[in-house]
Amino acid sequence: MRVAILGAGGLGSVFGAALALAGVDVTLIARPAHADAIRRNGLKLTGVRGEHLIREPLTAVSDPKDAEGEFDYLILGVKGKDTDAALESANCLKDRTRTALSFQNNVVKEEILTQWLGDPARVIGFSTIEAGNLVEPGHVHNGLTIPTTNYIGEMDGTLTPRVEALADAFNRAGMGTKAVTNIRQVLWEKLTQICGAAAWSVSCLAGGKELAYPDGLVVPEGAAHYVQVGRDALAVYKAMGYTPQNFYAPVSKLKELDTVDDFDAVEMVMELGRGMQAQGYRGTTSMHEDVRRGKKTEVDWIIKPLIDKGHELGVPVPTLTAAYRIIKTLDTYLS
Repeated sequence: MRVAILGAGGLGSVFGAALALAGVDVTLIARPAHADAIRRNGLKLTGVRGEHLIREPLTAVSDPKDAEGEFDYLILGVKGKDTDAALESANCLKDRTRTALSFQNNVVKEEILTQWLGDPARVIGFSTIEAGNLVEPGHVHNGLTIPTTNYIGEMDGTLTPRVEALADAFNRAGMGTKAVTNIRQVLWEKLTQICGAAAWSVSCLAGGKELAYPDGLVVPEGAAHYVQVGRDALAVYKAMGYTPQNFYAPVSKLKELDTVDDFDAVEMVMELGRGMQAQGYRGTTSMHEDVRRGKKTEVDWIIKPLIDKGHELGVPVPTLTAAYRIIKTLDTYLS
């Protein structure tokens, strides 16, 4: 099996490292400094999977035209706002890619890949909760994994050998992965989960440079805001005909959020925050991290789709809309 990862930053490099450790032939297409460091010294992986230095079967290039041969799978890993430029640069790989997928956090990525390749039969759905960040060129840190961390499926709801083969490769790499027939629901539930988390974290914590995710959860007002943002997003998801499944348990709490009253929900969120603090967790959402770094966010890829879907279905989302307005205002002044 040969896999190319287009946009191998933090998360893409975590995937590449894990697959290479499992014996999969991986080509990372990364920024020049990162690719150069990997070619010189190998790829250093730290975090929840331990510490590893991977040199093979791993190749790093900075330009898609330097990616040699044919690929069974091409995985798109850039931010949503960088998709068009990344795919245009990779036009040379179209005829050498059998199947494309993306671990971006949105629900239009499969459609975009279909337009790029011109063939829906060459695209499969994929969703992940893995977390990775680029510490420095050549070094990535894997900050989060859970028992079932990936879902893969055909967009038409069937199970096929190519889906099962990739799921097997991820499982051999230590990334718990399920091949499923309801990948569309997984994608929308994942968006519901991260939309609530991102909208809450930026609207609550962006004013404090050192504040991490649990710091807002342990404050009663912060926990109450978390509950209301999450319930707005959840209302849209349910109006689409879906029932919360907690695909990413134990991180996901959508089923609990849907069934407990306001008081118990706030207490549940505060307890979650206290547990994170006890474990020493100091992370935050990707969108919050973008704001910290002064970078444009994915607010229109992650939050706006649920607001638009709410308007379409007649579902009011006042708290989520307020959070979107706050983040959109900040985003206007980010570079």
